[in-house]
Amino acid sequence: MSSDLSFVEYIRDQISAAGLVSFRKMFGEYAIYCDGKVVALVCDNQLFIKPTTAGRNKIGKVIEAPPYPGAKPHFLIGDELDDQAFIASVVQLTAHELPLPKPKKLKSRNAKKNI
Repeated sequence: MSSDLSFVEYIRDQISAAGLVSFRKMFGEYAIYCDGKVVALVCDNQLFIKPTTAGRNKIGKVIEAPPYPGAKPHFLIGDELDDQAFIASVVQLTAHELPLPKPKKLKSRNAKKNI
């Protein structure tokens, strides 16, 4: 089951105080970005935050589950999603702890000619 756009927009609004927040549809579900980093996934209308030490310390007793079959466990957010200040702080802490994505390498036009 795919997530509803209205649910993803609700999440974006709830965590907007965390920084520059956006989302992107990926593989039928959504990736949530904060300050250019993927911090969470929305799958089946549930929020899964990438696990970090700071996030775990902020949440306390975490529930971990994979967002999709074969994925590594993430922090599954339940009722905490309604607490705007709390969830925004978890996302902000997560974004600060995650590294920036590596820049993509440009493919050379001559690479195919050498093969």
